Amino acid sequence: MDEYLTRLAPFVVALCAGAAAWLLVTAAPSRGRRVRAVLEGGRPDRAKRCRRRWRVRPRPPAEGTARVLLWCLTAGGLLSLWGRSVLPLIAAGLAAPVVLRWWRRRQERREADRRREAVIDFCRSVAAEVRAGRQPSQALAATGVSGFGGAGAAILAAARYGGDVPRALGAAADRPGAEGLRGVAACWRVAVDSGASLALGLEKVARALRAERDQQEELRAHLAGPRATAVLLAALPLFGLLLGAVMGVEPLRVLLHSTAGLGCLLIGVLLELAGLAWVTAITRSAEKAATR
Repeated sequence: MDEYLTRLAPFVVALCAGAAAWLLVTAAPSRGRRVRAVLEGGRPDRAKRCRRRWRVRPRPPAEGTARVLLWCLTAGGLLSLWGRSVLPLIAAGLAAPVVLRWWRRRQERREADRRREAVIDFCRSVAAEVRAGRQPSQALAATGVSGFGGAGAAILAAARYGGDVPRALGAAADRPGAEGLRGVAACWRVAVDSGASLALGLEKVARALRAERDQQEELRAHLAGPRATAVLLAALPLFGLLLGAVMGVEPLRVLLHSTAGLGCLLIGVLLELAGLAWVTAITRSAEKAATR
């Protein structure tokens, strides 16, 4: 086993070094966009465009997937070298799909938040254009539809060429976070059919969406404490391993190279997963109860 690990060590080190370099290089553009947004604070128009560009252009899914997989393999490779066992590397490969699924859910949640903010900005901008004297279709075309992807292009085309704008808005509302566009579509129909004020309706929709957003943010703030406590408690075993290594006990050698250690490691991992699943279930039930 030691001879096998000796041969494997150069490849693991090369993998970790390459992964670290790639992660640092690909993370640079997002930091650059944020820095430009801060430095251009004295020019509100350019800063706003920069922030909007950063918000509506998320990282490509394939790139993010590769980053998550590389992080898992890098962590597993380092633990394999530290404990002189291939078990951490195998465990990292098995855990990669679970971590990837968690990361995708988190990205979907962020995308939904971005769309929700885009809907609020859309309502406010179109209402301002209508109050300035533009027709609804002209106001929508002048405002533009950013943050909705292909559905936004369909909305803009319907406004410019006399299409069914409420239908396009309803189709765009099917995406997570863009549900507020159904209210926009209803306001548009009422304004066209009965001559009601479209600006007033859009302002009411924007206020309702802002209130819903504030409620969700307040709920997340209340749940941040329990979640942070759960993560800290879940990370305590890792600090215990580091403390044992500093003291010269070599905990990974005991855990990975003995039957009793493997049994304790398996039981500990199962308890960790059960605790995290329990906390996740509690927080999700609290979120669902608060949104009813």
